[in-house]
Amino acid sequence: NGGRQWIHPQDALLKGHIVYNVKFLGRVEVDSPKGTAVVKDAIRKMKFNKQIRKAEGQKLAKVELTISIDGVAIQEPRLKVIQHRYPLHRISYCADDKSDKRMFTFVAKEGESNYCFVFDSEKCAEEITLTIGQAFDLAYRRYHESTGQTVMNKQCMLLQKKVDQLTKENLRLKERMVDLERMVDPTLLAKYDNIKSQLPVVGRRLENLVLSDDNKQTSNSVNDSVSAVPSNGMHMPVLAPPPPVPSRSNIPSTSPKVQPSLTSQSATSGLNVCCLI
Repeated sequence: NGGRQWIHPQDALLKGHIVYNVKFLGRVEVDSPKGTAVVKDAIRKMKFNKQIRKAEGQKLAKVELTISIDGVAIQEPRLKVIQHRYPLHRISYCADDKSDKRMFTFVAKEGESNYCFVFDSEKCAEEITLTIGQAFDLAYRRYHESTGQTVMNKQCMLLQKKVDQLTKENLRLKERMVDLERMVDPTLLAKYDNIKSQLPVVGRRLENLVLSDDNKQTSNSVNDSVSAVPSNGMHMPVLAPPPPVPSRSNIPSTSPKVQPSLTSQSATSGLNVCCLI
């Protein structure tokens, strides 16, 4: 309400209604649904009619003006017969006459026409205006709260519908998986697992290959052997070394026989010189 201090407790208008005893001057059709000039013109006409009735000896009718968040009603006080009733959304304007504290008006839409209702309120016109304003404020807030709750309910319904669709889809996929499992022969699966377990392991890890020092010899011939010892302590097959290189003295000679018939030592080079025969 923008910090305005209303004159009635909220529950008085939310759960009940406020009643004012006023005199009903009448109503007049107006061209516009709101405006100060429209209201003043309606008050002027109703006051003129009041003087005519008074001259004719007629008294103004006393009525009860009932205000709540549901609307404004005009009823006969003794028999409680409702003469006019308008929900708040059909009331487009309400005002009190600052020059005459007794006069109160409101404009309501009826069909395609707008009517201005004029009342003599015994100097409480301003209070009636504030009461209708408070009813409008409470009705407006209640409408937004209900609208927000409605939107939230719609979102929850959509999410729940999506969850139901996903649940059904999940169940359908599970049933499909069961059907596929039934189509596969269990013996084929067991046979495949057996074949897979018997496949040889191809290759070795290089870091599991180490050189063995057991067969090292002190001679210059290559006689070393390499053994693979894995990290778990189990002995792997020893790699066979290459065959030894034969001595040159055991190789039969096919070249002309060389006999050291003359052997001389060069004084200058320090080499043994052989002569061919």
